[in-house]
Amino acid sequence: MRRSLMMLSAGLAALSSGVAFSGTAALAQSVPHNIILFVPDGLRGRIVTPQSAPAMAEIRDKGVHFKNSHSLFPTFTTANASAISTGHYLGDTGDFSNTIYTGYPVAAAAGTVTPFLESDPVLHDVDEHFGGDYLNEETVLKMARIKGYSTAAIGKLGPTLIFDHNDKIGADGLHSIVIDDSTGSKNGVPLSDEMKAALAKANLALETPSRGENAKAGDSKTAGTTVPNTGQQAYFTDVATKVVLPMFKARNKPFLLVVWSRDPDGSQHNNGDSLNTVTPGINGPTSMAGIKNADDNLAQLRKALDDLGLAATTNVIITSDHGFSTISKESKTSPSVKNTYPDTPKDFLPMGFLAIDLAKALDLPLFDPNDKNAAVADNAYPKAGNGLLGKDPTKPDLVVATNGGSDLIYLPNRDKKLAERTVKALLDQDYVSGIFVDDKLGRFPGTLEMSQINLKGKAATPTPSIVVNFRSYASGCDQPTNCSVEIADTVLRQGQGMHGSFGRGDTLNFTAAIGPDFKAGYVDALPVSNADVGMTIAQLMNLRTTANGGLLGRVMSEALPGGIVPKAADGSIVSKPAANGLKTVVKYQRVLSQRYFDVAGFPGRTVGLDADGGKQKTAGK
Repeated sequence: MRRSLMMLSAGLAALSSGVAFSGTAALAQSVPHNIILFVPDGLRGRIVTPQSAPAMAEIRDKGVHFKNSHSLFPTFTTANASAISTGHYLGDTGDFSNTIYTGYPVAAAAGTVTPFLESDPVLHDVDEHFGGDYLNEETVLKMARIKGYSTAAIGKLGPTLIFDHNDKIGADGLHSIVIDDSTGSKNGVPLSDEMKAALAKANLALETPSRGENAKAGDSKTAGTTVPNTGQQAYFTDVATKVVLPMFKARNKPFLLVVWSRDPDGSQHNNGDSLNTVTPGINGPTSMAGIKNADDNLAQLRKALDDLGLAATTNVIITSDHGFSTISKESKTSPSVKNTYPDTPKDFLPMGFLAIDLAKALDLPLFDPNDKNAAVADNAYPKAGNGLLGKDPTKPDLVVATNGGSDLIYLPNRDKKLAERTVKALLDQDYVSGIFVDDKLGRFPGTLEMSQINLKGKAATPTPSIVVNFRSYASGCDQPTNCSVEIADTVLRQGQGMHGSFGRGDTLNFTAAIGPDFKAGYVDALPVSNADVGMTIAQLMNLRTTANGGLLGRVMSEALPGGIVPKAADGSIVSKPAANGLKTVVKYQRVLSQRYFDVAGFPGRTVGLDADGGKQKTAGK
């Protein structure tokens, strides 16, 4: 029955992408309008005001405001970049978080099996290993390039390249333009002669400047940055407005331009306003300056469209990859807080606390995949938080891929008894709020199957065995999603910023759009997701692909002239209770057969999920 529902869902999604509009709709035109996709990384869904971000507020208020928007869980950057770029959920793309387990040593990441994906060489390495395309789905930028459109991706290292990560020569011999942090270095995507000449003519460097002071994260005794990423983003925006857009206008054909702004994400992560305390956290002046910096970049892009006479034929879509939360490092149950660690305040969780705690609970040796598989000594933590558990680190029994507000656990041997022991250990910790287990390992009280949240599909990369969500709560303001606090497994400090959880503070991202193919002054109350953004871009540009997986988003038809406005409904899923009474609860919304996941976790431990969990329906009934 469940398989039938999934097939129905895929069919309806495909149907909505192909016939969502009447014959008189704007999309019926043979030549599509241009699209600029602007991604303000880590922008919270309710933080935009005419004062904090006037350019984004104007698009939201004059165009379409998608007020019920959703980041995909795990709410990390490369994961959601995979969804935006392909229109697929993570169970299909296999980009389950920023750090994943690849099952092989990644040479471009110093031989670790748990690489951080925000790296051009790493992305090329995993592409090569997984049949030339680790996502296993085509991206909209690649499809647009092959169709002969002008294409470019500019901005933050990692997600920028993902939009056309396995570039091959297009129909007209052109490549996508890719400009990111690595441009001009040996690790960057090479610049074409045309781009080199155009940059020189515009008096712009052939190498991307560094982040400077904005990159400084500090440590347990030294505060992080107090400045936004102004210089680097000014360069990216100048490249877009002074080089790429004029070049695209001269080509006189449709274009798709992706601009991925590192701010406010980088400034929120590294903020130095709140060392070791959760207030003001990510609502301090540094984070707010990061929001304004991204907004200024967007304003420059829109002015360039006006100056070049492209505004009337260009759609501008804004979507952030995820929301954001302030980091907490506090726990009363973790064995790791009872030890002392380098650069870790007393009674605070160290980086890699999940790997450390599981090694103790399961009585397994712990090795560091980011330190040539060296044994992790007592009162030490893995260099990047990742862990290999078992007697032989080259053949681990359990792998922890550390990410932030949630972590991934892999059981390479698919040991069901070890899975049961791991779940029991997780249920004992106060920092855990919701556990999802690979369907193939069976059902465990207190947990839900990964298929329930679209993490089981046609992924080419190894699928996690267990996904662990960490506790979150609201503190410091009257808008919970603007002042979410979460336990985070990260090198960053209490009071700095992180994301990745299943709390509404992280799942509520910002989405808005304006242009010739969108309604004006329209507030969209229906749920939408980052996967929907990818599907809508494909529809707007008349792009068609054969999907490998069936976990697709839908076209946001209600926001487009002549588009259908489907009905929505609320729903929930509840696991059987564990021995200690804990239950994993998922609250979602539904459009046709498409589910949009609002929050999940243990009631009372996740922002947006009340202590009583509401009136829920038990899974399977």
